[in-house]
Amino acid sequence: MSTTRHLVNRQRRLATVAAERATTTAPPRKPAPPGPSPGEPGGTGAAQNTAADAAVTDDAGPGAGQEREREEAEPLRDRPLRLRVRLPAVLCALTVLLGAFAAWAFGSAASLRDDPARRNTALTDTSRTSEVKGQISEAVGAVFSYNYASPAKSERAAKSYLVGKAVRQHEDMLAQVRAQGQKQKLVLTTTVTDSGVELLDGDRARLLIFADQSNTRTGTSDETTYAAAMFAVDAVRRGDTWRISGIDTFAR
Repeated sequence: MSTTRHLVNRQRRLATVAAERATTTAPPRKPAPPGPSPGEPGGTGAAQNTAADAAVTDDAGPGAGQEREREEAEPLRDRPLRLRVRLPAVLCALTVLLGAFAAWAFGSAASLRDDPARRNTALTDTSRTSEVKGQISEAVGAVFSYNYASPAKSERAAKSYLVGKAVRQHEDMLAQVRAQGQKQKLVLTTTVTDSGVELLDGDRARLLIFADQSNTRTGTSDETTYAAAMFAVDAVRRGDTWRISGIDTFAR
């Protein structure tokens, strides 16, 4: 009798222990489904790119994120239209700028061409400079010399070497010499000692003249005076001959 009760109690204890083990034991985990490979969409590479894009969006600020959302939501067919609208405006602006630069460059070049200093070839055209110096020096010596014994020689020299307003200027400068020439028996001799070309522009020139003058009176007694002169002359080239077109004595 006691043995039977002992067996019954032992079976109850075993059943209780089994029930407790069944309650405390966790159910086995199910294996996770295999994920996509790194090269496939949604893999590790795509996840990293998505994270990087999110980080860039967060760093750019909320405005950049909204702009990106609008661009993503914008239909692709509308984007080329915006580019086509912006391109003509840019081209027009460039055309205006290029036109303004061309006008400025043309005006600058014209002003440089019109500047007399730019056209002056007195230092570069040595043969023409030497030519005008030689001929004008000879002309000055001829027109500013006078001999009472042959006054016609001075007149012929004036007709040969003077043109324009220089004709009248020469007459005024030698009027007193001619008036007193026969009475005082005057002999005026002018010798150019040096000359310099200030301007040489094609067939026009301006020269600075240095000359010595001797004035001899033989009417009553021989009397000779000497003087130095400095003046400027304008010259023009007629054919192969340079002629004096203006005389500047620097007098006020």
